Amino acid sequence: MARVRTVVPGRARALSPEGSLTPRDGSTSADTSLSDGEVTGRSDARERILDAAEDLFAADGFDATPTSRIAHRAAVAKGLLFYYFPRKMDLLRTLFAERLPVHPLSSLAGIAVKGDLAGSLVRLADRIGLTRHHSQVLSEILFREASTHPDVRNHLDALHTALMDVTEEVLDAASPRALDRGRRRAAAGTFVAVLMHEANFHRFDGPMPDLGATAEIVSSGLLA
Repeated sequence: MARVRTVVPGRARALSPEGSLTPRDGSTSADTSLSDGEVTGRSDARERILDAAEDLFAADGFDATPTSRIAHRAAVAKGLLFYYFPRKMDLLRTLFAERLPVHPLSSLAGIAVKGDLAGSLVRLADRIGLTRHHSQVLSEILFREASTHPDVRNHLDALHTALMDVTEEVLDAASPRALDRGRRRAAAGTFVAVLMHEANFHRFDGPMPDLGATAEIVSSGLLA
């Protein structure tokens, strides 16, 4: 999935709602005021902060990574980090929202081909790209932190739901006949489970499932 480069004009607002999780490194408040001159010319600072957070969260975990290390890795003042991300959890939320979005596709063009269910599923998996390097790093963070942080677990649930929905759309668009709703849901669930399994196993260099064979089995079973 393509990374989204976003330049935030003006003062960035906290992404987290009132009462959300706070940083574990004690940096719950900071002087985030910056002059216009300090912000001017730093259009890439936000991306460097996100890059640094992504690398450190993947390597050491969210809780074990203080914001001071992220700022040092990004080569920015800590105040600039808090200017963009008032809470450490905002960094994690933003990484998922911008680089591993819960709605991975805006169009099925070039994916769903009428009469080619298996091929359409394979093209879908390739377009989503959960195992490409950038998504793989975020997937590692996602699966590891989901058990301890509700925000992360909610993103994982939302991603799963979106994958189910888009897979069902592809099956409907590619099927040569109208599909039974229950069987279509079961087929989508099987394929999405394999997609998530593949993304998770990339963390351990584990055995990868054969998506092509899975697509053939799911498609054959659905049309039987």
